[in-house]
Amino acid sequence: MLRKLRRGERLRVGRKADPSALIIDSQSVKASSSATADVGYDAGKKIKGRKRHLLVDSQGNLIDVVVHAADIQDRDGAKLVLKRLASTVTRVRLIWADGGYRGKLLAWVHDLRKHHRITMRVVDKEPGSKGFAVLPKRWVIERTNAWMVACRRLAREYERCTKNTEAFIRLAMIRLLIRRQK
Repeated sequence: MLRKLRRGERLRVGRKADPSALIIDSQSVKASSSATADVGYDAGKKIKGRKRHLLVDSQGNLIDVVVHAADIQDRDGAKLVLKRLASTVTRVRLIWADGGYRGKLLAWVHDLRKHHRITMRVVDKEPGSKGFAVLPKRWVIERTNAWMVACRRLAREYERCTKNTEAFIRLAMIRLLIRRQK
């Protein structure tokens, strides 16, 4: 259902049904006491909980999501969502990411390129800039993260199973896409 609604929304705004470029990012979310499995500590954000890896198109529409313990590095968590990418979208040629995805992941995506012709580009801040800056292409996924957290159920990690959280994220995007078409 999500794929059909996403394709319809893209066509409605004058885009091709399947995207050729995607954006990836993760979001660490605090876990409640009911979330007992797959919980870890993200030392960078100082959060005990889970991490959500989202893959969105250039409009901010959800392509795929993987939820895992927060102590897994972004580079390793990205592999989990990118492995499923080939079966989800066939036209993708470019993925934008932030600096946390440098290193071994870029080499891994380069190997993936042999089969799927996908390139990953890291979007950096302008040299010498300090503090917050809106980065080209990257702001799209930050907006999608804000849409997800606006759903009360997703503001905190309540689910015992990560698959349930992934389902609620998909439901939140389905709800958003349905409301846009009215």
